[in-house]
Amino acid sequence: MKLHFYTDEFDNLIQNYTITEEQLRFTGTPRDAINLSKADKNLFSVLAMKNKQLVTFFALHRCEGVEPYSTNENAILIRTFSTDFHHQGKGYAKNALMLVPELVNSHFVNINEIVLAVNVKNEIAQAVYKKCGYIDEGHRVMGTRGELIIMCYRL
Repeated sequence: MKLHFYTDEFDNLIQNYTITEEQLRFTGTPRDAINLSKADKNLFSVLAMKNKQLVTFFALHRCEGVEPYSTNENAILIRTFSTDFHHQGKGYAKNALMLVPELVNSHFVNINEIVLAVNVKNEIAQAVYKKCGYIDEGHRVMGTRGELIIMCYRL
């Protein structure tokens, strides 16, 4: 698996990415994240590719994107994390998450923490994040889709 920052050359893969209504209870669409990133220089869309297929998508958000979830000025936020419906249950989410620290260290100066917010009802995602080293330190916030658990990974 390899992580790639979004460019227009990946647009066809984004068009064919399948995200279900159940997934949309907890996350946004890749297209929405890409559109937002075009207007926000601190938001970066990332594609996790396996054998030239887009299997997982997420965005990394610096600066004001992190503020609702962390007071650490050197943190970066993972948001809009999803796995294509046709590729769920194959370990791709975990593989992608394990590659994020290296990607962050390679492309973002002074970042010392990765933060994410996961819905309290999304127990499957919580378990995956914990397996990948993300820690629940007890911080909670209300999001548009309900209460969120803030988890962090220290670099």
